[in-house]
Amino acid sequence: LATAAALFANVEEEPCKIKGEQPFTCPQCGKSFRLKGTLKRHMRIHTGEKLYTCPQCGKSFVDASSLSYHLRIHSGEKPFNCDQCGKKFISSSNLKKHLIFHSDEKPHVCSYCGKSFSSLYGYKCHLKTHNEVRDHMCFECGKSFTAAVHLKQHQRIHTGEKPYKCSYCDKSFTQSVNLKTHERIHTGEKPYHCTQCGKSFTQSGTLKHMRIHTGEKPYTCTQCGKSFVYASGFSYHLHIHSGEKPFNCDQCGKKFISSSSLKIHLTVHSDEKPHVCSLCGKSFSRLDTVHLKQHQRIHTGEKPYKCSYCEKRFTQSVNLKRHERVHTGEKPNLAVGRALLCSTK
Repeated sequence: LATAAALFANVEEEPCKIKGEQPFTCPQCGKSFRLKGTLKRHMRIHTGEKLYTCPQCGKSFVDASSLSYHLRIHSGEKPFNCDQCGKKFISSSNLKKHLIFHSDEKPHVCSYCGKSFSSLYGYKCHLKTHNEVRDHMCFECGKSFTAAVHLKQHQRIHTGEKPYKCSYCDKSFTQSVNLKTHERIHTGEKPYHCTQCGKSFTQSGTLKHMRIHTGEKPYTCTQCGKSFVYASGFSYHLHIHSGEKPFNCDQCGKKFISSSSLKIHLTVHSDEKPHVCSLCGKSFSRLDTVHLKQHQRIHTGEKPYKCSYCEKRFTQSVNLKRHERVHTGEKPNLAVGRALLCSTK
């Protein structure tokens, strides 16, 4: 094999005078570069030269930057910090990829269906669904996957394997991402922050909370035109039109539109009041913490729901909606209102 220096000797010395110009061309593959030094490094791909060797493990690299990246694996150094959540990274490129999750930017758009993705990996996996390249098959059930990692995760359903164990309790998980989310319950870490009101969240998905401030309601009912901030609220609303109540109480047979309504109802049978206010000791029977949070705003004075038409603020979203009707003149459908009341009785 010829050395990069030998190949490089044939490259003409031509300084880059015009911005964006790439006068240095590789004689092997025709790729062009703006700087002569960049071309020299590139040529090592063709020659196989690896001049930079790790003193700890002997692994060799084409350029100094690759060696520098590798050395951080040994040292554990992560010099690039996310200013949104404090997470650290080995390289600036990894940090840039991570920052996309905070910005909700999805630069990779599928040309077939228009679906967008924050990561190139997710985008490539999605493309395979259009091309029907599912070459990773589960021998237990025959289900196929576009990536080996997805097959491995799926197979844990059959094996019952949960390799990711919580450091604080005995709970285990099939995926590392689920473990990380769970452990925030113990640590109290809430790395995702709303830039409008400062509210913090354990999961990035809960930044959908921002729609409260922007007024965005992407889910619209085709039957009555009503729009919703969240898919869950939209799904609940559709059951009101259909009259469907798929969630049954095994204690008394009562039916409910949503699983959350059923859970709330079940506390009637148990008399359980697991959520206690640390400021006054008042306890709440609802299995979700929403009523405790609403109550605590009496103590803190927090009013996170601001009117889009005036400066008035409210402790609960339902009170904001009621108030905004003063501005809009909206008169809510009484039949829908009655259906809502019946579903929670």
